Amino acid sequence: MSYLEDYYNSHDEERRLLRRHGQVEYLTTMKYIHECISGTPKPTILEVGAGTGRYSIALAKQGYQVTAVELVPHNLELLKSKLDGSESITAMQGNAVDLSALPDASYTLTMLLGPMYHLYTREDKLKALAEAVRVTKPGGYILVAYCMNEPTVIQYVFGSNHLHETMELNMLTTDWHCISEPKDVFELVRTEDIASLDAEFPIERIKLIATDGATNYQRECIDSMDDEIFSKWMDYHFTICERQDLIGASHHTLDILRKK
Repeated sequence: MSYLEDYYNSHDEERRLLRRHGQVEYLTTMKYIHECISGTPKPTILEVGAGTGRYSIALAKQGYQVTAVELVPHNLELLKSKLDGSESITAMQGNAVDLSALPDASYTLTMLLGPMYHLYTREDKLKALAEAVRVTKPGGYILVAYCMNEPTVIQYVFGSNHLHETMELNMLTTDWHCISEPKDVFELVRTEDIASLDAEFPIERIKLIATDGATNYQRECIDSMDDEIFSKWMDYHFTICERQDLIGASHHTLDILRKK
């Protein structure tokens, strides 16, 4: 866990989500969270890999009953420091691949908005998804976020001139799939990888969303927008974020699943 701890001890993830370009991912994810729990009386929400609480605390302050599980102690401490005692939230340390402290079929909505970024084997990804399915009520929703392969090839490998470096380090397959290890912090996938994981469980996909779409390709432009133009950008983004022909080019995706 040292690489992960080192990253989150020094990286201000909260600041990223508060900047214009980070708000696109946040606002999109919150939009679909509310769609999933809309019409459900007193939904119970679990966030696995809650980070510093950007989603969990916001939902708790909206009156929802939330359980937040976070692996990295630094993040968990920051999350707890933001609570004033009025929120209906339980914050605890835990690992996405072993949620044995939580009972079966307990949550209306289970969210893995970060763990799949940092799981490097199919076995661990399947364990995390299996645990999420287990703790979710039948008919409940599971939201799983992923980092996508192609934006890194486009922007980092070619755009930032790292082709020779990545090839020398054997970080690319012959079909241009990035090979990640824990020291690289982030695991990158393609849409077919996500579908292959989903196929192992009694779940159905409702939607696969491009949570930031074209935003990170235009980061400086987005960050400089005034409120009016940013509102128009969000209108455009929401119009295209469900288009499956654009999913693989998004930096982040959100897989919306329902437990059968």
